[in-house]
Formats: sequence, C-alpha cells, structure tokens
Amino acid sequence: MSSGNGTKILVRPRKGRLVAGICAAIAEYSGVDVTLVRLIVAVVSVLTGGTGALAYLAAWIIIPGQGEKTSIAQDILGKKQNA
Repeated sequence: MSSGNGTKILVRPRKGRLVAGICAAIAEYSGVDVTLVRLIVAVVSVLTGGTGALAYLAAWIIIPGQGEKTSIAQDILGKKQNA
C-alpha cells in the first residue's frame, strides 16, 4: 500500500490473509509472491527452532492493519499511558 505522497507503507491487508496477514503485507510491500514469503517464513521458523514464529507474532503486534491508524502495540501502550 502507498500513502498519498507515493511513500510505501507496511500494513496488514484485509485481502489475502491466512492468519494475521504478515506474509501478505511483506509480499505486497516488497513486490514478491506471497507464497514465496510464506515458504521463507516457514523455513526460517523450522531452522531457528521457532524464533521465526516469534518474529511473526511480534510483527502481528507491531504492523497496523489496513485502514487502521495504529498497531496493536500502540493501542496497548496508549491505554496504559491514559490510565
């Protein structure tokens, strides 16, 4: 996805998600096939003993969804600061 001024923005798209849309977001942002990104994530997760899966979960928390202004992490931190 790109912003109004032509800058690319990494967001989790609503279309093409299997789990959280992280692989679809990376594929769309980098211009590669989503299947290739999913394969790379799976191989990295197996080879690193699950560290790739933890990185996937972290990306889920950090990368905002399509149409959302903030990520899950920003929402949580914002609520704690307001409390």
